[in-house]
Amino acid sequence: MVKPFVPPNFDVPPTLETVQFKLRMLKITDVAKDYEAVITSIDHLQGVFGSRIEWPPRDLSFEQDQIDLGWHHKEFQLRSSFAYTVMTQDESQCLGCVYLFPSVKDGFEVEVYLWVRKSAYNDGLDEVLYQAVKHWMAEEWPFTKVAYPGREISWDEWKVLP
Repeated sequence: MVKPFVPPNFDVPPTLETVQFKLRMLKITDVAKDYEAVITSIDHLQGVFGSRIEWPPRDLSFEQDQIDLGWHHKEFQLRSSFAYTVMTQDESQCLGCVYLFPSVKDGFEVEVYLWVRKSAYNDGLDEVLYQAVKHWMAEEWPFTKVAYPGREISWDEWKVLP
């Protein structure tokens, strides 16, 4: 059995909404919009999880993306990690994703990763999303030790943490 990393009585926030985007649980049914966002931004997204993880692979198939989304969807249901899709308000386009994983590093409870598609990054959404997520984590989640690898902690520093 997978161990949840939030208390059993904690109500997981279902959404985060701003005038620019809507954050909600990433579901397997989001695959077409997610795949389009990823595949049109492959070079831009390289390194979003650090240099150790080659994501997205250049040969990412629709089916592999669907498997990945199914995995994230199930982990959300099990409360073992939380993946959110970032959508336009009308949900016509996927703008990116936000992931909350139990931390593998001492001194942190959760690792938060996020990305936005290249066109949204060029429009300045990355920083807006990052600041909104930081506020959301502080206000809505039960974590006090939040890591933002590659943002508040350099990848070199993150690599050497125990």
